[in-house]
Amino acid sequence: MSTFHAVVWMDHAEAHVLMFDNEHVQGERVHSRSKHSHQGKHPDNKAFYTEIVQALEGSHEVLLTGAGTARTEFKTWCDSHAKACAHTIIENIPSDHPTDPQLIALARKYFVKFDKMAGDPSLL
Repeated sequence: MSTFHAVVWMDHAEAHVLMFDNEHVQGERVHSRSKHSHQGKHPDNKAFYTEIVQALEGSHEVLLTGAGTARTEFKTWCDSHAKACAHTIIENIPSDHPTDPQLIALARKYFVKFDKMAGDPSLL
């Protein structure tokens, strides 16, 4: 599904990738295969991050959110390894563990504010 906006809630174990437009929402969960994700050790996240990038294909603006450091680590990884995706990440904000409907509501509210500041997204 090609949509303009996406929101990703993530930690080191999984990512909820929700792509949406005014009428549709498409979600995908990506799970880390690292055995160290829950043990406080630094996992090798290349495969995990690559799957998230693939899930975001077609989105033009991405909001990252989550409770820990995973979202910042993902953004840093994208800056080096997935520059096209990194360019679409417009914000990285902390949040607890929202449900998917709460996550969509948060993202819609954020993007209304962002789009008003950045101009009409259809013209970008």
